[in-house]
Amino acid sequence: MEHIYTGKVRDLYRDGTDILLVASDRISVYDVVLPTPIPDKGALLTQLSAWWFRHLADVVPNHVLSYTDVPAEFAGRAVRCKPLQMVQVECIARGYLVGMGLKEYQKRGTVSGVQLPPGLVEGSKLPEPIFTPTTKADEGHDEFITFDDVVAQEGRETAERLRELTLEVYRRGAEHAASRGIIAADTKLEFGWDADGVLTLGDEVLTSDSSRFWPADEWEPGHPQRSFDKQFVREWASSTDWDKTPPGPEVPAEIVAATRQRYLEAYERITGEAWGK
Repeated sequence: MEHIYTGKVRDLYRDGTDILLVASDRISVYDVVLPTPIPDKGALLTQLSAWWFRHLADVVPNHVLSYTDVPAEFAGRAVRCKPLQMVQVECIARGYLVGMGLKEYQKRGTVSGVQLPPGLVEGSKLPEPIFTPTTKADEGHDEFITFDDVVAQEGRETAERLRELTLEVYRRGAEHAASRGIIAADTKLEFGWDADGVLTLGDEVLTSDSSRFWPADEWEPGHPQRSFDKQFVREWASSTDWDKTPPGPEVPAEIVAATRQRYLEAYERITGEAWGK
């Protein structure tokens, strides 16, 4: 087994013709990995993705080969998957106005070139979900691009398929989450081409690292929402005097515990299953 890549949260290994995608307990905010891990985070992300991949299998093919055929030291937080030639676009669906989308809207009234109605505020529900792609930066921050930019880079047929799949995965996910009392405000997906040329969903899907999850009964536009994702850590980091450049600050024990609880609650609400590795 050959280690081939270390990302902010995941490590990739090559095992024969397969790829092992291993989720760590690392957490990153503002594109900086913080020095304090969140216990069970890697396993929670992996098992939540596993649940979603199974429930979305009729929407789009995915990269999963096995969650059990993995080395013992990675059990519960790794997936054996087929290698993909990744599309160099971060595919984001938004149903609510928040984060980078809010900042773009406040400047131009648009997000990724999509015109939105006036008068929206932080946390507003959009008239309908929108596709807001970004660049896929190895270093630094991703930047918004328009659908036409995706067409220019990937071709119209692929761009339209990426938009269609991203919005359908989001709609299905948001509908299920709503039935469990959770608003899925947005989500980020990654796609690639498998060996047969099939556009395939990879990486993770509808997790607390790739999505914003809010308790539906507390939603109130006009200010930040309580979240079941790492936004809680972002807000803590913003309250410190850290300048958002490496190295990141140590995370206090009470923030670690509260963050783990948010990941755990998202998993249990969405899957309907009690957490147990």
